[in-house]
Amino acid sequence: MTVAFRNVDASPEDDVTTWPHEAIVATLERGLVPDWQPLFLEIRRRPWGPVARSVQALLAYQPIPGVAPLFTHAIATARDAADRRDREEVARRVRSAVQGSGLTAARFAELVGTSASRLSTYMSGKVTPSAAMLVRIEGHSGVSPE
Repeated sequence: MTVAFRNVDASPEDDVTTWPHEAIVATLERGLVPDWQPLFLEIRRRPWGPVARSVQALLAYQPIPGVAPLFTHAIATARDAADRRDREEVARRVRSAVQGSGLTAARFAELVGTSASRLSTYMSGKVTPSAAMLVRIEGHSGVSPE
């Protein structure tokens, strides 16, 4: 790393999650692409975590030319990817509940209070059910055919 922290009780070699806000500021303002890598990695790992929020807050308050668009894009991309993974996980859980019930999709939909076509959109991931609906769906996963 080429960036150096001044007046901060941290080192660029430390885990980025332990850096104080001032270290993140120094890295964004004075660092080069290799110095930014720990920030990018942490943003990808935890898109809504403290590092991503700290970077986002700093750039909202003080946009650094050339840096702000890059990090803004990195945060948005990481959050979109996390949202996509979460939606895929919900769809997988819905499919698993329907399959585990042993019921037809139409009968299962009727039991949880939705239409077969809406249940299909949940199973495909095109639509994400509400939290209440997901609880109902998962609550009926062990229902046996009547």
